[in-house]
Amino acid sequence: MKLLTYSTNNQPLRLGILVDENTIVDPQQAYIELLTQNGQQRVNEIATALLPENTTEFIANGDLALKTAQEAIFFALENAERSSAIYKKENVQIGAPVLKPNKIICVGLNYKNHILEMKRDLPVHPVIFAKFATAISGPNDVFPLNSNLTKKLDYEAELAFVIGKEGKDIPYENALDYVFGYTVANDITARDMQKRTIQWLQGKTLDKSLPLGPVLVTKDEIPNPHSLDISLTVNDELRQQSNTEQLLFNINHLVEFLSGIVTLEPGDIVLTGTPGGVGEAQNKFLQHGDKVKVEISGIGAIETTIVEVSEV
Repeated sequence: MKLLTYSTNNQPLRLGILVDENTIVDPQQAYIELLTQNGQQRVNEIATALLPENTTEFIANGDLALKTAQEAIFFALENAERSSAIYKKENVQIGAPVLKPNKIICVGLNYKNHILEMKRDLPVHPVIFAKFATAISGPNDVFPLNSNLTKKLDYEAELAFVIGKEGKDIPYENALDYVFGYTVANDITARDMQKRTIQWLQGKTLDKSLPLGPVLVTKDEIPNPHSLDISLTVNDELRQQSNTEQLLFNINHLVEFLSGIVTLEPGDIVLTGTPGGVGEAQNKFLQHGDKVKVEISGIGAIETTIVEVSEV
């Protein structure tokens, strides 16, 4: 299943399911139609409880939400000519698949070639930092560059995974049981701000510095997350290219490690790190008008346009 958020007529973003390249079904709306046809009472209340419009709440409802959504989607598609739960992708605005997680945990220095280009030693333990939810932006949103704030804006292509159920001290061999799905991320970074103190946070969590999407793919559709091609281009110039098999600390290791420190909760986002080829290593920083595309096999691509704030 491919989850996203969508909006019509600039209304608040809500959960949708991408059923093919250009068709979105709103599972809550579809379930209301199904319950109504079956003569159920209090249909809005039931549908809202089982299939919330907020992705994090939907994930927290577990397998029941997934099963119910599948039923609702099937009903809507079977009755497409009279369903109001079906939308064409070109007629809506698409947002990040997860909007307000409790935690955004990022892993730094997790591909050997990136560690070497940054002239760092191989870490013994995962290097972790955080972003805030205000950093999240949609898969095709503009990033507002304030050149008075940073002169060294950089990109980082990353695979992100989203936690599906609460867990603490999760063993390595069971780690993927706690993963809900996977999405594409770009950890946009202000290198000059990142380096002006020993803590990275200020350079890592600028507003809209975490484009996500285009969808959140459930783990059943990606049986091996450690064999995914990942690439990044700037204005069609290839800058990063690797495969998640090159992760120094794989997803199982990260879930085990992180859950030993904090309780992982449904909807938490974990960025797994970036491969070599970042702008810092090449002295190629992002400028007004640049288009940054990140693509991961099996998930899709996101593209962010860098726009100077004076031009927004």
